[in-house]
Amino acid sequence: MNQARRARIAIALFFFISGFGFSTWASRIPQIQSRLGLNEAELGSVLFALPLGLMVTMPVTGVLLQRYSSNRIMFAGALAFNGMLSCLGFVTSVWQLAVGLFCFGASRNLLNISMNAQSVGVQALYERSIITTFHGIWSVAGFSGAALGGVMVYFNVGPSWHFLAVGLLLVILGFFAYPGVLEQPPAPTGRRFALPDKHLLKYGLICFAVMSCEGTMYDWSGIYFQKAVQASPEIVTAGFVVYMVAMAAGRFSGDRVVHRFGALNMIKYSGMLIFSGLLLAALWPAPVAAGIGFMMIGVGVSCVVPLVFSMAGKSKTMANGPAIAAVSTVGYLGFLLVPPVVGFLAEALSLRWAFGTMAGFGVVITLLIFRAQQREVSAA
Repeated sequence: MNQARRARIAIALFFFISGFGFSTWASRIPQIQSRLGLNEAELGSVLFALPLGLMVTMPVTGVLLQRYSSNRIMFAGALAFNGMLSCLGFVTSVWQLAVGLFCFGASRNLLNISMNAQSVGVQALYERSIITTFHGIWSVAGFSGAALGGVMVYFNVGPSWHFLAVGLLLVILGFFAYPGVLEQPPAPTGRRFALPDKHLLKYGLICFAVMSCEGTMYDWSGIYFQKAVQASPEIVTAGFVVYMVAMAAGRFSGDRVVHRFGALNMIKYSGMLIFSGLLLAALWPAPVAAGIGFMMIGVGVSCVVPLVFSMAGKSKTMANGPAIAAVSTVGYLGFLLVPPVVGFLAEALSLRWAFGTMAGFGVVITLLIFRAQQREVSAA
């Protein structure tokens, strides 16, 4: 097996670890909310801790990628990520959940930024586009984790044993995959940390919009089916599963679509799908209609982040790891700020109003790409 194929398989396994672990947590949010007796506003506040952990450690990750190889940071992040996942199932109070989510987010940041830097390195070994398939693996893992969560709920298995078993299995998988990853040297830039420059800022804003929608779907899709759609307990996780399946399908077909229509057109159509799907779910909160809306959202968000990271990784002003970290800093602000705001809007108005408001991010993505296309035409 040549180096390119071996590295591609190894990085795909780390994407699987990230997706399966995160969706395992997301699939049990309704049960943890009920266990701790939290309303929507209280849940939104405590969920704030996860993206806060992501953001606080973002500069740290950028500095580490300048001093150490991304493969080592990725492996350390994977171990910490699964360790914190195992701990989350045993929380018995709100403060324990908040601390656990903060550390869970911090470890997820170490894993994901270095993992994406590795994926850009693997992409450089291929002439054709392969980068969206890595995120497709993440989505398949997310679907699998969500489906397993549904099974655990059906058989009344508590989050503690569920999270512990998944964490241990994913650690074993990490040890198996690590020998095949790329040995990437550090990428010193002379700066401790940098926000996106003028060239990268538009990518950061697009990431902000799409990660706002992704964070909302991870945290609130199950709650939306439970309380707005009023689905039966057996299908409360169906909305999240449908979303994850649609996201996986979009990512596995994304490379072919990008080859035919171009990355900018792909992102523009994705924004339109996000807007339409969120609006449909908000206006028609029935199981089938909301499921179709969630499917449209899943396809819409599927390829935006990998395409933006790929374009940012080609920046001539920053190395790929720090460039991705800089764009992610802006993107994760959406992941940080917006899902808790959804909880406050839901408490003040309703979940339907909150989801309807989120549709505006689809418009933002479409307008930003439309302006970028106009600039390209003017330059040509």
